Amino acid sequence: MEQASIKLSHPTKEISGVVQLTGSKSESNRALIIQAISQGKVTIQNLSSADDTLLLTKALKTAHKAQNSVKTINIGPAGTAMRFLTSYLNLLQSEFILTGTSRMQQRPIGILVSALNSIGTDIQYDQHEGYPPLRIRGPLIQTQESVKIEGDVSSQYISSLLLIASALEKGLTLEIEGELTSLPYVTMTLNMLSEVGIKHLWVENSIQIRAQQAQESILYIEPDWSAASYWYAIIALSKNGSIRLPGLKKNSLQGDIAIADIMTHFGVKTTFEADGIYLEKTDAVSNKTIFDFKSCPDLAQTVVVVASALKQNISFTGLETLRIKETDRIAALQQEISKYGARLEEDGINYHLDTQKVADPGTITIKTYEDHRMAMAFAPLALFFKNIIIEEPQVVEKSYPTFWEDLRNQGFFIS
Repeated sequence: MEQASIKLSHPTKEISGVVQLTGSKSESNRALIIQAISQGKVTIQNLSSADDTLLLTKALKTAHKAQNSVKTINIGPAGTAMRFLTSYLNLLQSEFILTGTSRMQQRPIGILVSALNSIGTDIQYDQHEGYPPLRIRGPLIQTQESVKIEGDVSSQYISSLLLIASALEKGLTLEIEGELTSLPYVTMTLNMLSEVGIKHLWVENSIQIRAQQAQESILYIEPDWSAASYWYAIIALSKNGSIRLPGLKKNSLQGDIAIADIMTHFGVKTTFEADGIYLEKTDAVSNKTIFDFKSCPDLAQTVVVVASALKQNISFTGLETLRIKETDRIAALQQEISKYGARLEEDGINYHLDTQKVADPGTITIKTYEDHRMAMAFAPLALFFKNIIIEEPQVVEKSYPTFWEDLRNQGFFIS
């Protein structure tokens, strides 16, 4: 049975030990599509146990059993899976209804669908123009080998197209219009394709992948830097803190490794070791006043919460894509940090944090808006304020299923 809420506290405010993180959800979901296209040539190791990855695994199995029947695939709240399947299902000889939760049906996908239809797919909207559910009829008959797509909306659209490019009869050239948002995620996709032998050519705003096959290979999934970000927050807000996170690499494919640099400004030192990283709290807090999250938007909630608790009146930019995530993350942040006196004020493309009135009200109840990152970003406040209540705690299963268990093992009281 799902819990309505949990209460968090931490009596000692001290953290130490080792936490083994699950495999990266971002890498895992890309690996699953690459494996499906490879027809058995690619093996995956250390696949994520996150709900989103489990949903995509199940969806791919369902899709391959469709065999010319109309099959409904409900991807639930898994946004990455929705975007990747919107492209991948066109490779199969069947008809699909691709849908998800009510929130998923409010998240736009028109830019990706238009790009796909321009190269020969048959995708129609089953209810509302520009939004899931989608009716996908495959296999596509490719009509052109290049497509234009906006770069400043969602990098997942670009990754979705790149993942299927090698399986298209004519290959695919992407012409990216405007500035590219979340560049590390596109780089991650191309690097993982390279690991299985699929080559690309990237010149200025054009990425070309010719028709080709994957080689026999193994994709090893690194632990999740997004999950690691919550341990950075925990160390930053602790009285005394250190933690070891095995398996994380200095040369990571994941853009969220940026948290290692960002958190140096909030008193967290990272030491890269032979097999992972070691985090420790220091007194070295910088006077940096503005942080750009264009390349790592999933870190924004975590950093805003830490900065608000530490009463650092800093500014943020690069938050544009947060409006179309699991919830409107900007509005959600503004609402929840206000419960302890902080304000996040919008000024064009910039946001300014005002912490003048931050105080511990005794107990703070955090609404999660069906968003896993809201729950995990605010949970570390239990090290700073007396009691934190997190509503709908099960949302963490989307990306970090063992989050609450790991917190218990580090001395958090959870009731």
